[in-house]
Amino acid sequence: MAHDRTAVVTGASRGLGLALTGALARRGWRVIADARDGDRLERALAGVSGVTAIAGDVADPGHRTALAEAAPEGVDLLVNNASALGPSPQPPLAGYPLAELERVYAIDTIAPLALIQLLLPGLRRRRGRIIDISSDAAVEPYAGWGGYGSAKAALDQLTAVLAAEEPDVRVYACDPGDMNTDLQQQAFPGEDVSDRPSPETVVPALLRLAEGDLPSGRYVARDILP
Repeated sequence: MAHDRTAVVTGASRGLGLALTGALARRGWRVIADARDGDRLERALAGVSGVTAIAGDVADPGHRTALAEAAPEGVDLLVNNASALGPSPQPPLAGYPLAELERVYAIDTIAPLALIQLLLPGLRRRRGRIIDISSDAAVEPYAGWGGYGSAKAALDQLTAVLAAEEPDVRVYACDPGDMNTDLQQQAFPGEDVSDRPSPETVVPALLRLAEGDLPSGRYVARDILP
């Protein structure tokens, strides 16, 4: 199978990132896949054609450079999916450890923009797409979600401004909704989250953003499912 379209997907060893990486590869995309846990990443993607696995932390500038260098001709799609929840259980803002908050912002807000900056020249040339994975916590004031929610709210605004500044690139924020993922389990320690939808149910919405004709903007996955 020819791989004439290239994507970078962060946080690809599990959950939504893994499900999307597999779907893109099956559709003929070449995917550069990232995750912090290299062993898990390799196991998760073993046997998946067209995928280049590069382990590392998106908050590390050297790792982001390695992702960009893996696609010297540029990419057609960047999916900023890697996220950090913060402490679990999540503390109220009055007692939120500031060092942990800095780490959440570094991964959930700063790293996506830094990776966009590296890949933007190629995305412009190829009239590509950016999908920043958001959350309903970015717009709803849930008690205990001040760290993660505010980091995602900042990412939403960065996404919106970038869309206004870059007419040759389609720029999306997408709220995938609740899913049965490790992050969801961290958010609700001790609870059974198996009743949440699987990440695979969200993938068709992301594929519509990656391959369809929707204008730049913020979308809720369930609203754009084919």
